[in-house]
This record gives sequence, structure tokens and C-alpha cells, in this order.
Amino acid sequence: MRKICFTGCLLVMITLTSVYYHRMVASKWNIEYKEIKRAEKNITPLGDNKTFIIHAYYDDRVGKNIRTIAIVHHSNTAGFYCLFYCNTSLDGNAVPAYVNLHSDRFGFPYVTADIVCAEPNACASSHVSFFKNDYPKDDNLPAFQIKNRDSQPITSDFTVCMSTMFGNYSNALQFIQSIEMYKIMGVQRVTIYKNSASALMEKALQYYAAEGIVDIVEWPIDAYLSVSTKWHYTMEPKDIGYYGQIAALNDCVYRNMYRSKFVALIDTDEVILPVKYKDWTAMMAALEADNPNAGVFLFENHIFPKTVLDSDFEAKDWESVPGINILQHLYWEPSRRFIFNNRKMIVKPRTVIQTSVHSVLMANARSVHVSPDKAFLYHCREPEQPWLKKSQLIRDTTLLNYCTDLVENVDQVIQMVTSRKKKSSGFSARPGIGTAGKYVRKARQLGKCTL
Repeated sequence: MRKICFTGCLLVMITLTSVYYHRMVASKWNIEYKEIKRAEKNITPLGDNKTFIIHAYYDDRVGKNIRTIAIVHHSNTAGFYCLFYCNTSLDGNAVPAYVNLHSDRFGFPYVTADIVCAEPNACASSHVSFFKNDYPKDDNLPAFQIKNRDSQPITSDFTVCMSTMFGNYSNALQFIQSIEMYKIMGVQRVTIYKNSASALMEKALQYYAAEGIVDIVEWPIDAYLSVSTKWHYTMEPKDIGYYGQIAALNDCVYRNMYRSKFVALIDTDEVILPVKYKDWTAMMAALEADNPNAGVFLFENHIFPKTVLDSDFEAKDWESVPGINILQHLYWEPSRRFIFNNRKMIVKPRTVIQTSVHSVLMANARSVHVSPDKAFLYHCREPEQPWLKKSQLIRDTTLLNYCTDLVENVDQVIQMVTSRKKKSSGFSARPGIGTAGKYVRKARQLGKCTL
């Protein structure tokens, strides 16, 4: 409750401060522009080459503000102005900006920031520009479209924000399985911030984009900053961590704020698995009923090490597709005492002001931890406890509840992406385990997967 009250008070203070300073300096800057130079990229550097604008969003939750997601050098926060275009003559109306650095910087010199300006009275500018006291004041400032000004009806119950695909990402099989699992869960949209991907991954992305479920946001951050593949500066000293994933996640929340009821912030190798519910629709209905004042739902991370296989499962026709087959990984590492277990989130986007990767930083609703006996985060990746023997891991077959639909759907996508002729799934037992028929009978006895 204190955090919610603090957040509300802070936003009111920002609004009042911006209005006060606007009245003081409105007459100082009166720059006339012959035409607006519209910014069209997802990352746009400003004149100081230390500030990178992502997108600007109208935010009327407290006052009438323009909140712009940006990446800035942590020492470069003073003297920012927003320049609004309030009439047809394109006279620039300047307003001092409040630059709010996100607290999760992890030692990197560049950090996600909100550049917040109160919109001038009787001004409904479609675009906004930015400059500093020491910027050259000319007619070449890029102007950014102000998004979310006109609220639209919600078109999706669930959107997944899958941030920063980089490193020529090639884990195509697990990506396809994840997308198909999201669809089974009830997801209508997946937003992906793509830096680089393999040729086969590009085909998969274009397939899903044409299908209408994937929204690809090009993310060439390495053209402007040195980027780390690690989460902390001490692990790899670069300008910014994880290809700017925190900036991407915040942009994704605001991008989907008015078109999705819920937004899930998860990675390509993660799926939130309901235990007591059929899908996310039933799960979130129950969680909302139990937590009517919550806006952030945190799910415990279970790491299923990709080095440990369940030898019962093998898909012959999937072997030529690079990546992990999640149906072969049904053992997770037990949690360790005194070691923080990361969580991932499903949020109501209109309650979120700032988010990090594993928690929200500012929100106007409370966060709740979901018990793992209701749902958990399936995370298939490199082990965190590689010394554990298979007998020390915990076998969990929740994923197999969706096996039949998953196998059929993945088969169809692989056939389309690899241009193969349609044939049977080829899902079989590994040599030494028994015949495929024996496996099917075993699976049916378990009541988990019928092939």
C-alpha cells in the first residue's frame, strides 16, 4: 500500500512541477518549423548521442502527460525539454521534462528512463520532439508520434512480450513449441523485439507474422551501443545489459496497454504452465477472483535443465530442426535455500508504470505471488545446478497435459516452415525403450498424451 501511495504522490508531483516550469519557460522557446521530421525507427539517437528515444506514449492515469520510453546515460538527465506542436503553424511549444531513471541498472552506464512532460493546456499535439539546453536549436529535430492518445477497444485477452531476440537466435524448435503452447493457453498476440535470428528462425517469424499472432519489432540496439549478453556490468563490461531488454519490456507494456487485458513478460524458453486450470483464461479468472486488487501476478521459476532428457520422448521428424524439444525435458531443479528464485509475470498493463524483468518497479496495484501448486514457470535452459544427479531432480509431467495438441500443431508449422510434405508426426520411442506402439500405450495409461 505504501508503494502504491508513493507512486501516486510521485506522479502528481511530476505533473505539478512540469506545469509550473512550463508557465515559466513557455515564452523562452518559440521555434517555428516548416515541417515535422517524423522519426520512423524503433530506436532513434538524439543530438547528444547519449540519449536514445524508443517511443512516446500518452499517459492520462495521473494528469495529462507524455511518457517517453528512452535509453539514457545515467549521468545525462538534466536540461531536457519536450517540444510540442500545438497548432497548424507548427510553432514549437517547449515544456521542461522530468527524466526518471529506472532503478534496475545493474551497474551498466546506460539505463532505461521515462522522459515525462505535462502536455500544455489546449494542446493535442500528434508528435513531440526533444532537446536539451546545449542542443543546437534548429529545424532538424526528429518528431515522435504520440501513441495511445486515442484509446481503442481491447482486442486481446493475452499478449506475450518476448524481448530482445539476439545472437543470431537459432533455437527454432523450442520457439515454435513456445508459440504453440501460448496459443493453447489462449494468447492472441506475441510481441518480439528482434535484433538477429537465423535463416530458419526468420522463416518461422514470418510464418507467425503472416498468421497474425506475432508482432515483430526490429531492435538494432547494437548499432548505437555496445551490448552485453549478461545481466550485470561486472560479468561483461558494456554500455547496456541483455541488448536493452528492460527498455524493450517497458515499451512492450505501453505498446499493448490499451489493446490487451493481460500482458505476460516472459522469454522464448519459458511458458507459464497452469497446474489446476485448463488454460490462462481459467487461471487468471481464478487468480483475479482471489486477488481483486492485484495487477501483477508473479510465477515461480522452475528450471528444467536441457542437459537432462526423458528418454521416453523423441520426435524423428523434428530432428532436422535446430533447437530444444521441450517434451524431452520433464525434470526440474529443486529450489535452494537462501538463493533468490526469479519469477516472471502476467500483468494488467494499465496498472504498470515501470517494469523490470522479474518484478514491476512502479505500479498502482499490488503484486501477488502465485503458488506453484496453481501454476509455475516452465523454463528449459542451461542448468543452474549442474552437479545434481537426475535422481535428485523433480519429475513433473504437467507439460504432457498439452502433448497431443502441441505435437499436432508443431508438426503443421514445421511442415510449412521447412516446406515439407505433410506426413505423420514421427513421434516415437527411443531405441532400447520399446516400440512406438508400446510408448503410446504407456502414455495413454498415464492419461497424459494420446498420439
